[in-house]
Amino acid sequence: MPRGGVGVPVRRATSGDLLPAPPSRTDSTLVIGLGRFGSAVAATLDRLGREVLAVEANPATVRQWTGRIPLVEADATDVEALEQLGATEFGTAVVGVATSLEASVLITGNLVDLETPQIWAKAISRAHGRILRRIGAQHVVYPEFDAGQRAAHLVSGRMLDYIEMEKDGFSIMKLRPPQEVRGFSLEELDLRGRYGVNVLAIRRPKQRFEYADASTRINAADEIIVSGDSHLLEYFANRP
Repeated sequence: MPRGGVGVPVRRATSGDLLPAPPSRTDSTLVIGLGRFGSAVAATLDRLGREVLAVEANPATVRQWTGRIPLVEADATDVEALEQLGATEFGTAVVGVATSLEASVLITGNLVDLETPQIWAKAISRAHGRILRRIGAQHVVYPEFDAGQRAAHLVSGRMLDYIEMEKDGFSIMKLRPPQEVRGFSLEELDLRGRYGVNVLAIRRPKQRFEYADASTRINAADEIIVSGDSHLLEYFANRP
């Protein structure tokens, strides 16, 4: 499959016109819908050297992305169109269509019918997400909600970055150390015993992150990477 850039072909899926299948089902990704979410996923995968094919029904959007990523103009709500473009050869599919609930559900259902091993689907509400899961999507993402939640964490305290690995579960946070831990080693602090959090790495001013161990001493100007339960991390980050 050609990589992104000049010369990437745009093809319209029509009856009897099969696109070449990617070499490995497990290593290839089909991205359906080139809105902000879908285009970001497709462009990033392409930049990382992964086998990816984008599917978009809007001719104007197809023209916008022509020559930048591998793509095909097709209506993914039509299961026959998906079969013709070789959707059964992809190990993963990402459904970036969400503004139209009907289209989102139809596309996800088509991928389930084609027995796509891994389906990631974008949802715009919890109800939408529940429907997608009931249809058969293994993974449902909420980009707008997640971005808003992340921004709220960042503007509410000393957090510098925040990644929630699972809802109300394990998270990783980058932050400035609270006043009460500055000047002490991790062994002296026993943060896991006191707060249920683990310091994974530390960065001194103008240096790279390095792994933390029991002898690591935390200073006021440092940045630390901490992991643990989301609620415990928030409590720790908001300590004086």
